[in-house]
Amino acid sequence: MNCPTSDKLEKWFDGIVEETEYESIQMHVKTCDHCKQLMKLYSNEHHFLKETLSTPKLPDDFAANVLDQLEPYEAKKRKTWKRLLVPAAAALLAAGLTTTLHPSFAQWVGGFFSTEQVDEGLRKASEAGLADRVNQEVTDQGITFKVEDVLADSSRVALSYQLLNKNRKALNPHLDIGDTGNTIKAFDQNGNTIENLGMSWSDGSDYGLIEFSLRELESIETLTIKFELNELNRRTGNWQLEIPINLKESKKLTTKLTLPDQKTSANGVGVHLKEVQFAPSSNEIMYDTYLTDGEQAKIKAQIQRLEDTFGKENIHSFTGFGTAIQYHIENEKGKAISHHNAFFNQGHPSDRGLLQGTGEDTGELGHVKWNDSFLPNNKGEQLTFVLDGVIKTVPVSFPINIKPKELKQEPLSFEYEGNFMTVKKAHMENEYSLRKALIPIEVERIFKIEMEGSKEVPSSDLGAWILVDEKGNVHEAFHSGEILDEKDENGRFKTNTTLTIYGMEEVPEELTLQLLSVTRYEKVKKPWRVPLYK
Repeated sequence: MNCPTSDKLEKWFDGIVEETEYESIQMHVKTCDHCKQLMKLYSNEHHFLKETLSTPKLPDDFAANVLDQLEPYEAKKRKTWKRLLVPAAAALLAAGLTTTLHPSFAQWVGGFFSTEQVDEGLRKASEAGLADRVNQEVTDQGITFKVEDVLADSSRVALSYQLLNKNRKALNPHLDIGDTGNTIKAFDQNGNTIENLGMSWSDGSDYGLIEFSLRELESIETLTIKFELNELNRRTGNWQLEIPINLKESKKLTTKLTLPDQKTSANGVGVHLKEVQFAPSSNEIMYDTYLTDGEQAKIKAQIQRLEDTFGKENIHSFTGFGTAIQYHIENEKGKAISHHNAFFNQGHPSDRGLLQGTGEDTGELGHVKWNDSFLPNNKGEQLTFVLDGVIKTVPVSFPINIKPKELKQEPLSFEYEGNFMTVKKAHMENEYSLRKALIPIEVERIFKIEMEGSKEVPSSDLGAWILVDEKGNVHEAFHSGEILDEKDENGRFKTNTTLTIYGMEEVPEELTLQLLSVTRYEKVKKPWRVPLYK
């Protein structure tokens, strides 16, 4: 066969062509060197976009690890949700609890929200009678979009939906929001847009889940969810629905507790607990983290020295100096029911029981306003907040001199704050832009530095880097990498890191790689306990 069009190859790469077409393209790609190269480029671009979009601005590395390395909720062996979050502009960290989904729900009675395939909060809210069967649907081009159940309380609105063919058989529930023109919007009673959209689905399942977070939106009494869908299951059409939702009754089931004067500090990080809210589907805790006066002054001086050496634009273009905390929530029996930024025999911090977390930069160095949602407790159970440690991303100055040509014979190793790294390769690569508007395909030379190593737990996470070439030019180094759950012979967790540098014409004879920031995890000497009840 002739080479498929670039559009067809993109769809084949994403797995959204018909089965017979998929097989024929697959056979062609196996024997066509040109299409093999294009597939490699698609893969590289997909990986780069994934790394770029999943790395939050603040804090630096620990937030990426939280997002990328969250443990699946309950069993790992079942198919897992794929989750898309479209946060408000102020949200700097958003983490959704990963759940599992069975391929078929036909045998369950009580609706999607009564199953074990949603988080415990939605199940409890369903048991409290907050799930309503709406069964609204619209059909076009032989495909039906159906919203089956709606569950709403003061913390979130969730909708279960299906895509059905003309025989009422469930299709893959994936909804593409973006290039297709599909939109899902929510509006309150005054016409204001609610921004915090989340979506979850699983290949091979019957249902998908749509959520809007209502956290910190106390004035909402009613809202309307509007679906304007132009493409479903690779077919162009017109599917429009409006789902009205009344929150007045469900909000009566929410209670709030103000926490006055609950402040502490440790290792240069201050914590201010403000409020906790108990709703049927989730509990929320609002708090601030910030740098103490002495720590802030020290960090400002360190930043100034870096600015004087490397330029202000290079220090602040992608480096965030923030704060966060490690904590857990205990029930009245002293059992931890949720953890945030905790180490569970892994090289990275992760969460248990956390549904969603957002952090908003206040504009003051190190000061972040947090709102964390976690699984609800049993009704009337008394909870206690326990501070385990503090987290801060701080400036450092750690230079590494590299001669790229010598790395082939002798890789360069270094150790920094519990990270044991080896620079394996520093080389030029061709990167091809796959944007359809660029014909012919644009080629750009990029410089890459590849490292492998391991880290102790809990050691610092290496954050932002810059590169200074032999002419003294400063280049941003875009960081991607991962911390594996696998240990090396020394009992440390394996890591790998790739730094990507744009704008360099050739491989320098010698260069200096400069580490600008690290994220440090520090335990408090004595856990700070705050009752979350009157």
